[in-house]
Amino acid sequence: DDNNNNNNNGNSGGGGGGGDEGSSAEDKNREEALMVLAEAGRSLKNLPKDLAAAIEAGRVPGAVVSRFLELEKSQVLRWLMQFGGFKERLLADDLFLAKVFMECGVGMFTKTAAEYERRRENFFNELEIVFADVVMAILADFMLVFLPAPTVSLRPPLATSAGTIAKFFHNCPDNAFQVALAGTSYSFLQRLGAVVRNGAKLFAVGTASSLVGTAVTNALVNARKAVNKDSAAEVENVPIISTSVAYGVYMAVSSNLRYQILAGVIEQRILEPMLHQHKLWLSAVSFAVRTGNTFLGSLLWVDYARWIGVQ
Repeated sequence: DDNNNNNNNGNSGGGGGGGDEGSSAEDKNREEALMVLAEAGRSLKNLPKDLAAAIEAGRVPGAVVSRFLELEKSQVLRWLMQFGGFKERLLADDLFLAKVFMECGVGMFTKTAAEYERRRENFFNELEIVFADVVMAILADFMLVFLPAPTVSLRPPLATSAGTIAKFFHNCPDNAFQVALAGTSYSFLQRLGAVVRNGAKLFAVGTASSLVGTAVTNALVNARKAVNKDSAAEVENVPIISTSVAYGVYMAVSSNLRYQILAGVIEQRILEPMLHQHKLWLSAVSFAVRTGNTFLGSLLWVDYARWIGVQ
């Protein structure tokens, strides 16, 4: 679908406009979606407004509507889908929530193991720094899954008075590599824009989480110094500003690219087509890949932090 849509609309900077073929795809999407609703005894009136508007505009195919009706059967998922960000991601990937738990669940253990792998005999001597790294990572894990995840875009068009840059980033996908739905296409610049936009968000997330982690670390260091005067010369406070900015840059570049590729290429384009009928195997392989990626990220952060001199 993505290749066909890009052939039809490859020169479109706003993600739309494919002439008669684009209109045909939108009509087909609308017919499929309305047919699914009719078979389920539902109507547009009792759907969320953003989804109903997307159906009327022909921006979502019947498969997405079927997934929404299936997800809605779960009370937990129905509650989560009240929030736009969750709904768009769950409609694109019904294992999205499982991946959030995977990432956050294994994050603490894999990151601690990676810290030990890099520090070895200095692990306990640098325990405060290890604690800061783990706290920063756990706080950021959720956003690392959330922001680069492929989505079904339900965003309404921006007002005509919006600026060119705002319109450009508004029309970019959430994942640079995600498969476009029928009737939708993304240009190369829009996919590049997804990397830039997510990078800016992850820089903010990384910097903020690092500020929290290093502040807690310094509080622990100062508490140890107050209790044990002999440790005052052994343990130094972690530089808050430089460490936080460094972690923000790391998140914007390394983490951003790794998670974009993981979610958009490895999972959506490779694993999902191979194992879409075997959800248990798909979950297991995704768990293994994400665990490896988390461990790799921890190793890269320690090397990067030492290279620039913040640890």
